[in-house]
Amino acid sequence: MQVADDVFSFAGTDVNFVLWRDRSELTLVDSGYPGDLDAVEAAVHSLHRRLEDVRAILITHAHIDHLGAAIRLHERVGAPLLLGSTEVAHARRDYLEQLTPLRLTANLWRPGMIAWTSRIVRAGAMHDAPAPAAQAFDTDGPLDVPGRPVPVATPGHTSGHTAYQLPSVGVVITGDALVTGHPLSRHVGPQLLPRFFNHDEHRTLSALDALEGLDADCVVPGHGAVHRGPVRDAVDRARAHAASGHRP
Repeated sequence: MQVADDVFSFAGTDVNFVLWRDRSELTLVDSGYPGDLDAVEAAVHSLHRRLEDVRAILITHAHIDHLGAAIRLHERVGAPLLLGSTEVAHARRDYLEQLTPLRLTANLWRPGMIAWTSRIVRAGAMHDAPAPAAQAFDTDGPLDVPGRPVPVATPGHTSGHTAYQLPSVGVVITGDALVTGHPLSRHVGPQLLPRFFNHDEHRTLSALDALEGLDADCVVPGHGAVHRGPVRDAVDRARAHAASGHRP
């Protein structure tokens, strides 16, 4: 769906990715699982562009559901694969901050877990390869890529998680720092992911501080529907849900 002028949100396998069109060039933010490359290609074609028009691939964090198709896309078209400096080592798999098979098995009792697990396995969740081409963006201001998005450090879900603000259109792409839904959550609306997905729960809550002051009235999350309204309101609702005791 089009969320703002030249900004489009698409769905992969229970995860979202975003394309920002700048004249004939595109910036891709996140990419879904390895098996979602066809969905990324279809999204690009829906904008009457070719994969070769993707000039940069920005990743919010190096979990396989956000990084997976980007590795294959980089191999095909050579677009730089960019993350925050802390997250690069995670993308290269020097370390791993991700739901392990053991933790996943321990949570199979949760409603929806078996069906969700089946879907993501089919999408390539078990083929978690390193991304040796991952590199850090080298500025604290707007990035020199189509659309000039502004990175916003939001560590917690992973140590180097980054959101991306699009100031010219009032959009913030929040990745997994703030979502509006997930197959394992019965709540619909701004929220944090279930605790067992987060590397550092305390920092995940603190990361909301970095989002609430942004000048944006459209939140495009990594999971769930687009949220319309001031990002501060979305943050307040996510905090309230986290404090309610109803978050898994």
